[in-house]
Amino acid sequence: MAFFSKPCKDSQTNTVSSQSKRDYYEVLGVSKTASQDEIAKAYRKLALKYHPDSNQGNTDAINKFKEAAEAYEVLSDSDKRARYDQYGHAATGSAGQGFGGVGDIFEAFGDMFGGSIFEDFFGGGKTRSRVRRGADLRCDVTLDLEEAAKGVTKTVSLTRYASCEKCKGSGSAEGSQPETCGKCQGRGQVVQASGVLRVQTTCPICRGSGKTISNPCSTCDGNGLRPHEVKLEVKIPAGVDDEMRVRLQGEGQPSPDGGPRGDAYCFIHIKPHPLFKRDGQDLIFQFPISFSQAALGAKVEIPTLDGRKELDVAAGTQSGTVFRLRGQGMPDPHTSGRGDLLIQTFIEVPKKLNKRQQELLRELAELEEKHISPERKTFMDRIVAYFQGQGNS
Repeated sequence: MAFFSKPCKDSQTNTVSSQSKRDYYEVLGVSKTASQDEIAKAYRKLALKYHPDSNQGNTDAINKFKEAAEAYEVLSDSDKRARYDQYGHAATGSAGQGFGGVGDIFEAFGDMFGGSIFEDFFGGGKTRSRVRRGADLRCDVTLDLEEAAKGVTKTVSLTRYASCEKCKGSGSAEGSQPETCGKCQGRGQVVQASGVLRVQTTCPICRGSGKTISNPCSTCDGNGLRPHEVKLEVKIPAGVDDEMRVRLQGEGQPSPDGGPRGDAYCFIHIKPHPLFKRDGQDLIFQFPISFSQAALGAKVEIPTLDGRKELDVAAGTQSGTVFRLRGQGMPDPHTSGRGDLLIQTFIEVPKKLNKRQQELLRELAELEEKHISPERKTFMDRIVAYFQGQGNS
């Protein structure tokens, strides 16, 4: 924060000489042990109370306004405050000799409140033009699961504004120039007053640019910009998922007042895969096996994103058993990890059997009736006991 001081002038409208100065703590209404926050809060309260815009023509209020600013200038600085506490006004020297005018106070302390106390509330001090960032844009890209797994570079198209070729971005017809806005006098901001309160807003005529166009360009209608289609290369990392997005920094719309461009966001869409379903970084593959493979065990080939892999199906595998191939899923776009491939098995029952198959299955069925395994016998016993209990109830 910058401080500015002016030589002392003994006049009615300026700070009085050091012999008649009030104690700075008394001026702000705080104790000598007050914290910096308490001092700042007290100064803000007095600045609002005695502000010249709400006390026009009141010389006493203006003097109190400047007196409070002078006290705050000293007490807000730890070194100046320490000297003042020891030697009083004699220690402040030129640093405590007041301000030449209200404008000096605005310039010195406006930043303490982020400009709000003097600009947003009262419109005093200097006008600050806010530089706006350009708008963001969206584009979309569709990937196969294999592309999402390995990462890919895609070319996308989007439409954004660029300077009009005819007027070179000025918005004015050939031979004419933009004019200073008569509403805001080129500041881009206007002050709306309601009693004591004043609020600074963007000028509704020039929309913050400070310029108006009386003779607009026929090509861009005075906007200075025209839509253009551009093609961009988007590097998509491995492992992206559906509805993720890739940020293209600075590839959005231009700023309306010379600020930074917006960004473009490329949204990812993944096509359904004929074999795999995705669950986060894992892939799920439903694999049918025959009764004989499940009963006797088998070695089968499983498709993966990296080619074929061999899977051992253990003898006695039940329908619904899940096998896991670690590291055969999708990469994680945020880390170096990778998901797994989950193989969900189910026993496929044939809809048609030839004569020999029917004979073999009947023989198996007869064997199962004559030689019931202990596990199966126990299960059948539970069923019989259940129905017997139902009959007795």
